[in-house]
Amino acid sequence: MLAKRIIPCLDVKDGRTVKGVNFVDLRDAGDPVELAYQYSQQGADELVFLDITATHERRKTTVDLVKSVASQINIPFTIGGGINELKDADVLLNAGADKISINSAAVRNPKLLDEFAKAFGVQFVVLAVDTRFVNDGNYVHLRGGRDLTDIKTEDWILEAAGRGAGEILLTSMDHDGTKNGFDLKLLKEMNDRISIPLIASGGAGNQQHFVDVFQEAGVDAALAASVFHYGEILIPELKDTLKANGVTVRT
Repeated sequence: MLAKRIIPCLDVKDGRTVKGVNFVDLRDAGDPVELAYQYSQQGADELVFLDITATHERRKTTVDLVKSVASQINIPFTIGGGINELKDADVLLNAGADKISINSAAVRNPKLLDEFAKAFGVQFVVLAVDTRFVNDGNYVHLRGGRDLTDIKTEDWILEAAGRGAGEILLTSMDHDGTKNGFDLKLLKEMNDRISIPLIASGGAGNQQHFVDVFQEAGVDAALAASVFHYGEILIPELKDTLKANGVTVRT
């Protein structure tokens, strides 16, 4: 059985790591370079770095910061934010990223997924999906959760998987920052319908939530931010808990 992955997420704004609730009310969580180093030392399996205002502010991800983070870690590193074309991804991969994450740009131009997969390989392409339950179902949101679309989340994930996305990073905006647990129902539904890895995001508040998302939803990886940033959950202890509950992890 493949080991389940634990992935800290660095949401970066103006060069600092930040964290909010339901994508708003952001507060400072530390220096991204220092945090990246700490997580690499603690035994995180991967790291995700999201420049959360790059798309909203119509600018590119800060390459110098990416280089600084990459120089401090020895684990796979995914970069997202402001990636709109092949050359954006090329610059970030050359700066030290192992994978790139795209969100809004792929929704506006789904063919980007085909192009990225063809140019770099599917293993380099992570599709980030920000979703919220609205009226009758789950809908995709863009620009850091600011814009509601009329695209059903389930439909978009299935299309993206068929176009060349290598992984899906699915964030429940309703659960984000609440620490009430992951959206197990949606995650299980999507995991059962796709054959590529699914990363759960949004809602982690304690170690049991990680046990639940692996056991009940069957996802390949679980991502969290504030519980790691503020020391509420330490990765070595989390992995011990997962092992004790029969979840295969790398130690």
